[in-house]
Amino acid sequence: MTRMPLVAGNWKMNFDHLEATYFVQKLAWLLRDAKFDYSRCELALMPTFTSLRSIQVLVEADNLKIRYGAQTVSVTSQGAFTGDVSADMLAQLGCTYVIVGHSERRKYHPEDDANIVDQVRAVLAAGMQPILCVGESYEERRQGIELEFAVGQVKDVTRDLSEEEAAKLIVAYEPVWAVGTGMVATPDVAQDAASAIRAHIRSAFSDRTAEDLRILYGGSVSSKNAQELIGQPDVDGFLIGGAALDVEELARIARLTLKATTRG
Repeated sequence: MTRMPLVAGNWKMNFDHLEATYFVQKLAWLLRDAKFDYSRCELALMPTFTSLRSIQVLVEADNLKIRYGAQTVSVTSQGAFTGDVSADMLAQLGCTYVIVGHSERRKYHPEDDANIVDQVRAVLAAGMQPILCVGESYEERRQGIELEFAVGQVKDVTRDLSEEEAAKLIVAYEPVWAVGTGMVATPDVAQDAASAIRAHIRSAFSDRTAEDLRILYGGSVSSKNAQELIGQPDVDGFLIGGAALDVEELARIARLTLKATTRG
């Protein structure tokens, strides 16, 4: 097991820049007190655009090891695109990751496969890593096509990528029926989905790319289920929503992830 586990908190549309700064300060203090080993488990936060600069200043000034990123990105680099934020702008703010294709973006904005591929390429070109979100709704699950659907979403993006580009992806399996509902996939369900996604990458590219791919689980993750979920061989961390708004809960999940990921 050479994949570095990643615990990523997606704040969605929560916290202004002052609240964000306080949260990061407290999280860093909690993990420092717990002697958290960042060399064995990455921790990242995805705030709103308005908080990124404040977080950058804090992280750089205090030499924090917490990483951060953005929740979406424009496919264009500059120009007359009111409300858009480019990948180069995010990179200049020190972002490491950008979430791409989150179910809420697909639903409310909406973003199609072509747009998501362009976002992935924009993120990669700016030197950051895209976190590609995939996952089925309750309807697909009811029909018994959940794995086919989630893997299909990965295929829709990766078929237009080179192996070099695909090797820099992170995939987050987030069953839509579990996002914000309190329902959570069982460890077996999370493992089956992660395994199927890895198998697709292996067949489409190579063993090396498949084995290096980090696959996260998202959907009502908490300190009550994190250790069992991360114990699955193909689950490499979490993309966390609601629990990421509670600093003590997020710190607990990070510690549990670190504790459980002493594999090989």
